[in-house]
Amino acid sequence: ERALEYQTYEAVHGAGYPVPEPLFLEEDPRFLERPFSVMAEIPGCETQVAGVRADATEDHRERLGANMWMLLGELAALDIDALGITRFMPVPQHAAARELEYWARVIETDAQHPQPVAMATIRWLREHLPPPSKRLALVHGDYRTGNFLFTPDDCVIRGVLDWEMAHIGDPLEDLAWSLDPLWCWPERERAGGLVSREAAIRFWEQASGFTVDRAAFRWWQVFASLKALAIWISSTEDFLNGETKEPILAMAGWIMTDRQNRILVDRLHPASAHVYTEPLA
Repeated sequence: ERALEYQTYEAVHGAGYPVPEPLFLEEDPRFLERPFSVMAEIPGCETQVAGVRADATEDHRERLGANMWMLLGELAALDIDALGITRFMPVPQHAAARELEYWARVIETDAQHPQPVAMATIRWLREHLPPPSKRLALVHGDYRTGNFLFTPDDCVIRGVLDWEMAHIGDPLEDLAWSLDPLWCWPERERAGGLVSREAAIRFWEQASGFTVDRAAFRWWQVFASLKALAIWISSTEDFLNGETKEPILAMAGWIMTDRQNRILVDRLHPASAHVYTEPLA
């Protein structure tokens, strides 16, 4: 969905949100065999926080973590009408129901063998569906460590990347996704390897002006892990039946599926208090 991604870049860049400046979109496949877009370079940046996690000071981790989740809060606070994204993105009547059914279909269509954890999770999510969202926002769809550019010296995020799954939805979706235990595996204490999950939530609340509804947030946490599982299941299907045999698809379908299943088992049974997930209060 290059056009969707490019239009989203245009909208958020115009609002002053830190993203690479979009220069042009080319949808004619005769040049590179597929649609593509070109962005202005943001020099002097890194994407991986591994170096920060390994040897940076506590202050550096805190600074990058605060920047990461405050930027996510600022995204949640942007008005979707003022952004103009309602021109090319559908506005859901019930964001949670729409997202659940979309990713449930992905699993049911792409699964190569029985997925009992996924099926149990889908049943739980349907039975505990939260009410329609009180406020809709632009949801990035894949906001996590590794999907932004930051300057390593001062740990300031200069550009948020990878908007291909952007949509209008509940802002809690992005927050839950950003805190999924997979993004800091095998880290047990810090979200994204940077700050505690509660600190990340506080930064998000401060920047967004919203208070996290913990009951609804539990649902979005479970959903985030199901969505990730759906992506890994789809990767397996792409490797087996798609046009590409990229090893990363097979690895994601094998290793990541196993890890996400473990996370989901914990999340469906919070009393077990497994070390890889936070309590669901």
